[in-house]
Amino acid sequence: MKEIFLISILFSVAFKGFSQSPDKVKKTDKDLIDVVSGILNTRWASKHDSLGKKSGRVYFSGAPSLGYSLTSGASAIFVGDFAFFASEHPEQKISIVYLDVLYTQKSQFVVRIQNNLWATDNKLNIVSDWRYYWYPQKTYGLGGQSVLENNVAQTYSYIRLHQTVLKSFRPNWYAGMGVAWDYHYDIVQSSDNPTVLDEVNSYGVGSSSTSSGILFNLLYDDRINSINPWGGKYMNIIYRPNFTAFGSDGSWQMLMIDLRKYIPFPKRSENLIALWSYTWITFNGDAPYLDLPATAWDMSSNMGRGYIQGRFRSKNILYVESEYRFKISRNGLFGGVVFANAQAISDWPTNEFKTIAPGGGAGVRLKFNKHSRANVCIDYAFGQGGSQGVFVNLGEVF
Repeated sequence: MKEIFLISILFSVAFKGFSQSPDKVKKTDKDLIDVVSGILNTRWASKHDSLGKKSGRVYFSGAPSLGYSLTSGASAIFVGDFAFFASEHPEQKISIVYLDVLYTQKSQFVVRIQNNLWATDNKLNIVSDWRYYWYPQKTYGLGGQSVLENNVAQTYSYIRLHQTVLKSFRPNWYAGMGVAWDYHYDIVQSSDNPTVLDEVNSYGVGSSSTSSGILFNLLYDDRINSINPWGGKYMNIIYRPNFTAFGSDGSWQMLMIDLRKYIPFPKRSENLIALWSYTWITFNGDAPYLDLPATAWDMSSNMGRGYIQGRFRSKNILYVESEYRFKISRNGLFGGVVFANAQAISDWPTNEFKTIAPGGGAGVRLKFNKHSRANVCIDYAFGQGGSQGVFVNLGEVF
């Protein structure tokens, strides 16, 4: 759902004061808060702009708006986040609580609360992902051979509760455990194409499904600023076994490996090459249809720019993306990106990898907050078969 295009921001508040490298914020740097402050002829926003890192202070950003996406049509949105530091140590990572409420032209209603909390001196990392969906959508069957025009209309409700706690065992290394519960219910589907409907039903789609399991998590993250890193590396490995003893409909297992690297290019410049690899596989059983790996259903809903959410779905998806990020204006207000990606989707029921769906595009960046480096990201992306659209994020895609 993060491909929402912000047409108009009706309200925005940003208390700024966190940065990965304070000496990189120059007096000449500008962001959207500076622009709004200049238009309104007020120094209230710029006053808060000078706030330094201070534990106990909450920095809030909020933006009600209207929008449009491939998945939702027109929509009314409220996005807000609360950011704070647990200590004033220079290497203390920023903690973020994210809230997203959405109602769309297609009667989709979504509430998401996600947090990434860092304890004092980064000794603990607490990660939560809580969601509620009332969600009419289209699905296109399994594997990479599906056709965009052949689809099934699905409507369902969805409750997602994921909670993980990780402990540091070496600098930037964390290990931990958690629980995951995914419940889809009131599932109704129909299609004018009996072939694709039969394919979906042959995998098995009932009126509800429950997946319940344990999360085992290994994390490496040397980024201070995860919103828009200057550089660094990130690795997140999650193994999830689901058990009937915990309430799951069936026993099955999932492995997710998320790898990212950020390389300044040219060296010592603010431009960089960002690389992303996302491996998402299921095994030792059949995951419920709506819990299978699928385009833009990764944890950040960003995988596969150029394709509508859920365009490809299968038991296994391998994904890679590269992006070049560069400044356009000297004051940092405007930037740009070019990117390319590819999804390898396993066929069903053979589970052989025979299909690759490429995508690519370009976009602009508007500096929302020069201290956190948060950008409003507006991208045009395209894929095969005439797939294309506008994709927007607050904060970089990865």
